Amino acid sequence: MLESIRVTEKLHWPEQELAKKSVLNAEESLIIDSKRSISHLSPGILKDIFTTGTSSYNVLLQSKEEKKHHSQKQSSSCSKRWRKPSKPPGSARGRDLRKMKTAVPAAGSGPWCCLERQPAVFVTSSVSSPVKLTHDISVAGNSIVLPPKPKTKVKRRHFSTLPKPKLQPQPQLSRSFEKGDDFSGKKFCILTAIKPTNLEKEKLRFFKSEFAYNPQFEYANPSLPAVLARHSSASDRFLKQSINIMELTLQKYGSYEKFEQATGGSLLSKTRIWSHVRKYMMKEGCMGEIVVHLTEDLLSRASMTVVNGCPTLTINVSTAREHWLEGMLRHEIGTHYFRGINNLQQPWNSWTGRRKHELKPNNPTEEGLASIHSVLFRKDPFLWRAALLYYTVYRASQMSFCELFKDIGKFVKDPNTRWDYCVRAKRGWTDTSQPGCFSKDQVYLDGILQILRYRQTIDFHLLTTLGKVSYEDVDRLKGLAVTANLRIPHFLQDHERYMEHLEKIMQVNELTDRELRELIC
Repeated sequence: MLESIRVTEKLHWPEQELAKKSVLNAEESLIIDSKRSISHLSPGILKDIFTTGTSSYNVLLQSKEEKKHHSQKQSSSCSKRWRKPSKPPGSARGRDLRKMKTAVPAAGSGPWCCLERQPAVFVTSSVSSPVKLTHDISVAGNSIVLPPKPKTKVKRRHFSTLPKPKLQPQPQLSRSFEKGDDFSGKKFCILTAIKPTNLEKEKLRFFKSEFAYNPQFEYANPSLPAVLARHSSASDRFLKQSINIMELTLQKYGSYEKFEQATGGSLLSKTRIWSHVRKYMMKEGCMGEIVVHLTEDLLSRASMTVVNGCPTLTINVSTAREHWLEGMLRHEIGTHYFRGINNLQQPWNSWTGRRKHELKPNNPTEEGLASIHSVLFRKDPFLWRAALLYYTVYRASQMSFCELFKDIGKFVKDPNTRWDYCVRAKRGWTDTSQPGCFSKDQVYLDGILQILRYRQTIDFHLLTTLGKVSYEDVDRLKGLAVTANLRIPHFLQDHERYMEHLEKIMQVNELTDRELRELIC
């Protein structure tokens, strides 16, 4: 269902500026795909399914010239349609309306848009061949103002050549801890709650002090001590591996900045980002399902969230590099989004179902798998980012902000990059002169190493099609799972090639099976 769009990025905070952005009138509803029935779900359901709770996508990122041209054309055609409302829906005009391209208003912090619907790839079982479905909807264009809908009962239209499915009650999901906790009867996202409200002010003061001032962060909702306590304990279980991975990278490239330039390539313009995103979505058959927002105001490189029932990918244009962008799309769409879509079909698609089937938490599997997919096809798939996040959190638990900033300087020279890593590790804390951390960022390396440890026995098709489950639950759940009309990303369809790249990740990062067996029993 396309309602109002508001980005609630979990790792940074453009909320208020985007709160008034809308795509369609809130009373309108579209059923994007009758097989998937995504739009039948309430915003809360989708938010629980797709929001991963950590840092971590269909839009047309058009140029200003394209926007102006289409806006004039769209306004003209739209006004003609509204002057002739007497045509019945079954007429040619009614059919044309089904293909009418609807625009997303441009946000002040970055462009928004939607793309045409494309065939999707499904699997009817964990090993069967994918089947192509037909085109069913188009959504694209530029800003137009839609007139208010009369207060009459909304008739749902299925924009598909497939038979109209029988509507079934959808599960009501409560928010997991990872997405929010209940404080004073209000549920909200912890990552939103722990974002400092005075971040820019403290950053300026920190830099003016020549990195000698410990920021004093303020929060809109400071009543989080019980929640933060659960995430204030850092682990050193994989500390040795994290340090070794970063040292290997520096040995080969000299510095992180040189590694970034050599392996990531040049930064992309918005037009080129759009081109890459569109090509990837066409490969995955998910055009028309996801809204994409470009911004420069984001701590992470990208974030997959659900905003008012609409899956939304926010991309940080300041970190979008030529050779790394597709890895980010595999992370956010190929992993988080597809596992979320598949989860809807399963008996454990509600918290009641998860408790009934005694499912383990989906993390660290969720973020570990997504992080592997980020580097899967790189020439040198160093696990640098996951390693640095793990290390930074551990050191934050022992150091002040200033000490931490200085300490990670041996791995990263750029002060702005160091600031971002330190803020991630210290978020939630008010007085950063004290040792303390927010430990969720250790989940990436933790999940990666656990999956690599059991890579020979994990069924990666099932790990995707079963939805938001831990790799430890796959064998137990496969006999209970729905296996028809599930989706897998294109890069998982060649199992032999996929496994070869997992071996390459092991080799490049000098990880051994013996070492992982000793660490992970």
